[in-house]
Amino acid sequence: MPVQELPPNELLAVYGLDPRSIAPIEMGNINKTYLATRAGARFILQWLNPIFGPKIHDDIEAVTAHLAAKGMLTPRLVRTSNGSLWATARDGGVWRLMTYIDGRVLSAGATPAVCRTGGALLGRFHRAVADLDHVFSSTRPGVHDTARHLAHLAEVLRTHSQHAAFKEVEPVGRAILTSAAALPPVCELPARIVHGDPKLNNIVFSDGGEALCLIDLDTLSRMTIPIELGDAFRSWCNPTGEDVVEARFDLELFEAGVAGYASATRGFISRTEADAIPTAVETITLELAARFSADALEESYFGWNRRAFPSASAHNLHRARSQLALARSIAAVRAELQRLVELYLWA
Repeated sequence: MPVQELPPNELLAVYGLDPRSIAPIEMGNINKTYLATRAGARFILQWLNPIFGPKIHDDIEAVTAHLAAKGMLTPRLVRTSNGSLWATARDGGVWRLMTYIDGRVLSAGATPAVCRTGGALLGRFHRAVADLDHVFSSTRPGVHDTARHLAHLAEVLRTHSQHAAFKEVEPVGRAILTSAAALPPVCELPARIVHGDPKLNNIVFSDGGEALCLIDLDTLSRMTIPIELGDAFRSWCNPTGEDVVEARFDLELFEAGVAGYASATRGFISRTEADAIPTAVETITLELAARFSADALEESYFGWNRRAFPSASAHNLHRARSQLALARSIAAVRAELQRLVELYLWA
């Protein structure tokens, strides 16, 4: 992790923090994160990336207060000396302090046990916030608007034919569009409160392997449950990871995740929502493939591993191929995914 400058002293003062108690830590790719200690207690201090507005903290406070009232473990915002949920430094930077949840975060290595306990936690989260009446400041418009991402890919393929990598990217992009066109239709579904980015590295696990709580709460919003689960299972059930072209979807991990989710939510979601889960997994995978493919030509959004790839274009083409392979793997077992959803959520 690159060395980060310490937060400004006036920022530390409003939280009663000593500069000597602050140390940068690796946590996510968007916000700058520090481990802070005050009176023997640990906290997470973060600089908020400007892609998020400060009012997002109203959403975090509403959801975490509701979770805590339901008896669920969750990080909580720590107010400043003047009672604010966030602090603004002289340079305009927005900062927050949150309680620290003791445990470990997994960056890889999903197992059936991990997926089962992760699914159960996600199910408990969905049930706990189902009765929360809150209007979100952050609505994340278009975040999983698959049709928009596919249309954007088609447009990029039309307008970027002069890019040096076009001959390599075009067949991948066309294959993604063809696969997406073959997807079963998804009917209109209700939007519910969701985490918004339920990757395994956004879950804190105990040393014994139990999923304790969800973290990285900037993505809280309303979305359909199948899209939330589709995003989770796309990530959890790909044991090879996003940087391996021969990606495959693991049915055992999917079964464990669905079984865990069902253990906490039987009867919570409708049959229509449950039936949409397999298609949602494939849809989200192709959506991400489309985004990677478009950025292989635009080179304007996703970062890249400079040690492994000569350019952002090369890395994102690699990622697009990986997600396309994963989507094809999912399509090949679509009927089995449907059977497992039926077995655990409705049998």
